[in-house]
Amino acid sequence: MSDALTLAIPSKGRLKEQVEAWLEDCGLSLAMSGGDRGYRARLRGVEGVQVRLLSAGDIASALVSGEVHLGVTGEDLLREQGADAAASALLLRALGFGRADLVVAAPKSWLDVSTLADLEEVAHERLVRTGRRLRVATKYLVQTREFFARHGVTDYRIVESGGATEGAPAAGAADIVVDITTTGATLQANDLKILEDGVILRSQAQLAAGLRADWTAEGLAAAESLLRILEARAAAHASATLIWPGGDEDPILPELEALGAVRRPNGLLAPVDLVARVAARLTAAGRGPVTASRPDFVFETACPPVERLQAALGHN
Repeated sequence: MSDALTLAIPSKGRLKEQVEAWLEDCGLSLAMSGGDRGYRARLRGVEGVQVRLLSAGDIASALVSGEVHLGVTGEDLLREQGADAAASALLLRALGFGRADLVVAAPKSWLDVSTLADLEEVAHERLVRTGRRLRVATKYLVQTREFFARHGVTDYRIVESGGATEGAPAAGAADIVVDITTTGATLQANDLKILEDGVILRSQAQLAAGLRADWTAEGLAAAESLLRILEARAAAHASATLIWPGGDEDPILPELEALGAVRRPNGLLAPVDLVARVAARLTAAGRGPVTASRPDFVFETACPPVERLQAALGHN
């Protein structure tokens, strides 16, 4: 059978390692084509899925253009695709790794600049006094312009950064920066501070769908199979089962359901953070022994990412 679905994942770096670990945790693994350095693979565990390994930036572009059906990349890179991104790429699941903040940072020596309002005031004064606009070094042109427009910052010009953006002010190439940071250490090392209201986006890796891709019935079926596995594993991470003698017909069940637990054969499925509370209520009522265990997967009838994808593609 020909491949019905193309999934793009990062081809190198920490994000590649995190994506592969996430897939393996879901019982899926890659079978590389052309050895470990190949750029195509099969996804073991789901039929009809071909994997392409691309840079994270290229995955964002491929999702928006419709070259791939599904892809994992940073939300910051997707949003940098501009107005087309919202209409062409559907975010299906935030993955909890690949976290980074897109921020506005100014030199620490600018003691009178701590907010975007301060920044606009300084930029305007500079333009009036020197005829020169504030220089902003960034690789994130789209999001910088949108964010500055929302905050009324107008007297600036963008200096596109091709290298280490944080070093631009010290090198005299720019006055401030808009860049990604994870710990803030590199900004600190370059004597830069994040403005109090200068967080543009708290980004993380996202699983997204390319709505312009050629979605066949075969491809949509493969996507549903994959998404149901991923969602079932995510639900399992967040849940625990509790069972006790007579748990399937116990009159205490409605009370526990009101706390957020869900009825299951012989007992309950509860959010992890409620397990101790539910178990304590059971033992206090004389039920027991209560056994709590973590499921490997929790497959529900409904699968919200599948439903959202079908709706976006007009397949309701």
